[in-house]
Amino acid sequence: MTESEIKLVKKAQEGDMKAFEQLIYKYDRQVLNIAYSFKNDEDEAKDVYQEVFIRVFKGLNSFQFKSEFSTWLFRIATNVCITLNTQKKKHIIESLDTEIEESDEKVSDYIASEDFKTDEVVLNNETKRCITEALDTLPAQQKLAFTLKHYNEYKIKEIAKIMNCNEGTVKRYLFNATHRLRTILQPVLQN
Repeated sequence: MTESEIKLVKKAQEGDMKAFEQLIYKYDRQVLNIAYSFKNDEDEAKDVYQEVFIRVFKGLNSFQFKSEFSTWLFRIATNVCITLNTQKKKHIIESLDTEIEESDEKVSDYIASEDFKTDEVVLNNETKRCITEALDTLPAQQKLAFTLKHYNEYKIKEIAKIMNCNEGTVKRYLFNATHRLRTILQPVLQN
């Protein structure tokens, strides 16, 4: 952690709101990326983002400089993702009459683009949907490790710090996630 970041964190711990805002600004994009890669929904990712910074604000005084501030922050982000995912699974009730609607804007953006043919758009959207559904079947820890590695491009060492586990555990999560995704997506990948 740089000397300027240490000073910034200490100021924020003393109640300096401008210092806290600077910390938010410094890491907001990364927290939002973690949330989005885990939740796959912009609104839910924003809810996670908001919850993360509320928890950071409330727990800032407990930060003891034993790790990088970013590691502490990303660990909170991953814990919020896992917690909210677990809570959501406990409360999911869907009606069989619920209609699934596709966003007209997203489809029309692709159709308006001269780079894509309609068939390619349909195939790309279907592939993305299948991948998202397959990711959602993974246990929370595996999904988190996989998305941090392959969507956010963190190194295994960084993921281990964020998830508060050793590198071997992260490798096992990644191996299991990859194996499961290959099995689920095999019919899609063969086409």
